[in-house]
Amino acid sequence: MQSTIQYIESQLNGFYPSSEISAFVRRIMESVFDLSYTDMILQKDRVFDLHEKERVHHIVERLKTYEPLQYILGETEFYGLGLKVSPAVLIPRPETEELVNWILESNLAENARIMDIGTGSGCIALALKAGAPQTSVMGVDVSETALEMAESNAAQKQLDVAFRKADILRWDEYAWEMQDVIVSNPPYVRESEKAQMEANVLKYEPDGALFVSDDDPLVFYRTIAGLALKYLKPDGLLFFEINENLGNQMIEMLRQMGFHDLELRQDINGRNRMMRCKK
Repeated sequence: MQSTIQYIESQLNGFYPSSEISAFVRRIMESVFDLSYTDMILQKDRVFDLHEKERVHHIVERLKTYEPLQYILGETEFYGLGLKVSPAVLIPRPETEELVNWILESNLAENARIMDIGTGSGCIALALKAGAPQTSVMGVDVSETALEMAESNAAQKQLDVAFRKADILRWDEYAWEMQDVIVSNPPYVRESEKAQMEANVLKYEPDGALFVSDDDPLVFYRTIAGLALKYLKPDGLLFFEINENLGNQMIEMLRQMGFHDLELRQDINGRNRMMRCKK
């Protein structure tokens, strides 16, 4: 095993920081060989066969093109749930786990109805259902491929979440039920901010889940807030993950639309990342 670990480290040196390479090693050993960190220590003298080594070599070569490890392995972990992912959906981020945690800490009624708009892999909807089992949760997305993955994740985790295909920018063409909570992590990276993005994100993750025009960067937020004005129950909660550079604009827009109790919250890195308000 030690020679295989050394191979991974030497091959990826110069491509990634050492801390990230160490994380890759642990994730590869866990996903490919079902070895925990403790197993790695106890079985440090284990010898991998040729087929096992070839699997590692294949993964390393793909990592050298900056393809995200989550896509290579076809899975990731979010809020304690192992979920399938592919280039059809955005890779769930740790800051989105913070958003989920904020929602679950918001004294939800046991029978609360929750709608997750732009559900992608289903990560937010599934984490909310797992954390608050008595709630009724629905995930909405325009992508059939994303919805198939979300439904597969729900079935694998035996979580009763409904999924629906809809173009949220045309929400008024659909019939909706009243909700206690609406949450969304919509596209919010402006086209002008692409240069600041990591190569693996730009090359492999879906543009449609990430980017918006500089001319109207709040289009999804304004549209979803409009839906919320009609379909959130009185004092219902609206949650967003946001562009850290647009917090003030978000507050002003939501206040003008009539929402109250607006709160902007920073993520673990000190960036303005989440918003909550009431109808």
